[in-house]
Amino acid sequence: MTRTGPLDRLLVIDLTRVLAGPYATMVLADMGARVIKVEAPATADDAREFGPFINGKSAYFMSLNRGKESIALNLKDDHDRAIFEKLVAKADVLVENYRPGTMEKLGYGWDRLKDINPKLIYAAISGFGHTGPYRSRAAYDMVVQGMGGIMSVTGYPEAGPTRVGTSIGDITAGLFGFAGIMSALYDRERTGKGAMVDVGMLDCQVAILENAIGRYLADGVVPQPLGARHPSITPFEAFATKDSHIIVAAGNRTLFEKLCGALERPDIMADPDFETNDLRTQNHERLKVELEKTLVTRSAEEWLRVIGDAGVPCGPINNVEQVVNDAHIAARNMIIRTDDPVAGTVRMAGNPIKVTGFDDPRKRRPAPQLDGDREAVLELIGMADASAR
Repeated sequence: MTRTGPLDRLLVIDLTRVLAGPYATMVLADMGARVIKVEAPATADDAREFGPFINGKSAYFMSLNRGKESIALNLKDDHDRAIFEKLVAKADVLVENYRPGTMEKLGYGWDRLKDINPKLIYAAISGFGHTGPYRSRAAYDMVVQGMGGIMSVTGYPEAGPTRVGTSIGDITAGLFGFAGIMSALYDRERTGKGAMVDVGMLDCQVAILENAIGRYLADGVVPQPLGARHPSITPFEAFATKDSHIIVAAGNRTLFEKLCGALERPDIMADPDFETNDLRTQNHERLKVELEKTLVTRSAEEWLRVIGDAGVPCGPINNVEQVVNDAHIAARNMIIRTDDPVAGTVRMAGNPIKVTGFDDPRKRRPAPQLDGDREAVLELIGMADASAR
């Protein structure tokens, strides 16, 4: 039998909704896991109501829930609780992104879940984690982007607070959640024991502040937004050409020499103000003026060819239309499709994790209809006769 991915023997119970949790379970599904999405009959995943819509079905929801199955269960109903507990007993992983305390109110906190299944990996993704003074607070992506510092170093100083252009608060939590699940599964192989994985969105924002925290702790200077410029490597930013901007990333002295050679500007290379990376960073404004004096004489396409041929990392600033139609993106299978019974053919972003020995299908299973897989899920746990609600 053809294997669907390295996680194809994994059974995941997905109690998540909106973005952070569904993103984590989508990655699990893309890697071959069987992911069963459990939703309340009356209050399903909020994302089902988020536009835009294709034939009445949310494109937002479909892009995060492909490859999953759905069963509707009311966890306050005894009959549905019995079904849920049989699922938990059989599962490898359970993922939820409720506010801390919600699972306990339902009677399914970690202490109860590990009694049902001692080998279960229970991943809880929340705004602020399950400990600390903020644990009970609600959060959305924008909230943790603001609190986590990333908005303070994004954009241009004169523009005011600027959100990162994608939901990086949710997505990083989903990815760290996936990493935590895989780490706990690896440990379970050695110990036979389950574990709880606690991931807070705010923690994840702190973790990805990169060198901003390092720079502040080193020199005490609070990092500020720098537009399209790197804070400590120069030249490493967006530059104007004759017709549009391009990215040039000369990350060391050798690349800087190659860049000056490609631009036919030996005078820049010989300038003592630009001799070291530290000096180039201190004098970044004057260096940019000098580089753009030459760059604005030719088109972006011409310069990308010349600079790229010189071995200097560079690239265009693509819009989304250009990205999804890029030949390399197509070759890497990063735009895939699903054939949805309601929405028809839907294109969406693919799976960036390529693993030797496993297919990376161009067509994926569509996102499920609410309760659309009830019979198959009940059959899995030997309760096919419980299909009547």
